[in-house]
Amino acid sequence: MQLAYTMAPGRGDTDLLLFRLAEALTKAGVRTAGTVQINIENASGGPCDMDVQVLPAGQIFRISQSLGSGSRGCRLDPAALESAVGYVQTALDAGADCLIINKFGKQEADGRGFRPVIAEALSQGIPVLVGVNALNLSAFNEFADGLAQELLPDRPALEAWVHRSLERKGEAA
Repeated sequence: MQLAYTMAPGRGDTDLLLFRLAEALTKAGVRTAGTVQINIENASGGPCDMDVQVLPAGQIFRISQSLGSGSRGCRLDPAALESAVGYVQTALDAGADCLIINKFGKQEADGRGFRPVIAEALSQGIPVLVGVNALNLSAFNEFADGLAQELLPDRPALEAWVHRSLERKGEAA
């Protein structure tokens, strides 16, 4: 099983890192599946709008909800996230070399979201790279059962892990 995660220190840094990684892998001929997150500054000065782009085709889903200026609740739109999950499952079924998931978040920590897609990819021997934040790290580690490798939040290091994983997968075939 080839499962890795990364955590970048700044707000939105993991999103940008995985977005650039997916671009680089695609240019290198790697068939990616999964999602990358695109954060869009909100004109009102409030929290950014969050979109996920499905790899490789590029469908974009707004996964954040506008709850109003006084709201303190979770802004995630679970229905939009589940729509993205369905598209990722379709891309995975069509054939992929690796799966990139922008974040193991609250939905995944609660057993929903991309969790089944991650498990499916791993069962097929497809390397999986996941972004994780400190809030959900313990839930991710429980899910991974100690089998995930932490990678530095560095694009060349992430690319090297993907390419090594693909080489190992090819050797095992």
